[in-house]
Amino acid sequence: MATTRAARGSAPLAAYVLHRYDWSESSLILDLFTREQGRVAVAAKGAKRPYSQLRSVLLPFQRIHVNLGRAARDETSSDVQTLRGAEWAGGAAMLTGAALFSGFYLNELLMKLLARHDPHTALFDAYAATLPALAEADDVAVEAALRAFELTLLQQVGVLPDLSVDTQTQEPVRPGARYALLPESGVTAARAEDDALTGEALVGLQAALEHGSLPALQQACSPCLAALKTRLRGVIQHHLGSATLRTRRVMMELQGL
Repeated sequence: MATTRAARGSAPLAAYVLHRYDWSESSLILDLFTREQGRVAVAAKGAKRPYSQLRSVLLPFQRIHVNLGRAARDETSSDVQTLRGAEWAGGAAMLTGAALFSGFYLNELLMKLLARHDPHTALFDAYAATLPALAEADDVAVEAALRAFELTLLQQVGVLPDLSVDTQTQEPVRPGARYALLPESGVTAARAEDDALTGEALVGLQAALEHGSLPALQQACSPCLAALKTRLRGVIQHHLGSATLRTRRVMMELQGL
């Protein structure tokens, strides 16, 4: 793959392209997720030109190394930095089919739930490890990877309660009891009609989160995927406000067809 060598000077940043916007006839504004600086906006001047080497580098779901300069002269975005150089850093093959939608779902979550310039190295590493898992042929493995990433994201931005503790009573959850995870109430006793998580499942999820092992978290998600999906969807939607994720809306429209 053609690359543009990172400009000399400051150390390059590990990054992924989350989204791209037209800036001019020849340039782009990129929303990047970097390991060192978190989510940043950069101006890629000339990236749309037919012979620009950046065209083959600035792709979604591909790990890249970037060098950034000072803020671009853009009256609408004073925090937009200038992209000085970018190189492909290797990685898995491009996502296709359902995996592509799942990848864009992760990107949209990061863009809407992460503040700019707020680095989360553990979340960056989890994102990098989740992308290849989305291409697995095993649907259960893919769902477990998605739920594990959602949990990691909510934990990293500080909105996930301790899953091993009943939020209302502050007592440890009981292994055989049924619990709901609610956006405002946290872990609470489930009603009969609720999609419930067992205390044992919640303890396993919390232990994996504290250990920081993504494979262990994916394994802990596998036995309770249906209930976990429903519960995490509610928590995520609560923190997004009234906005509906574009990727989710597109998926629902496709299912309707």
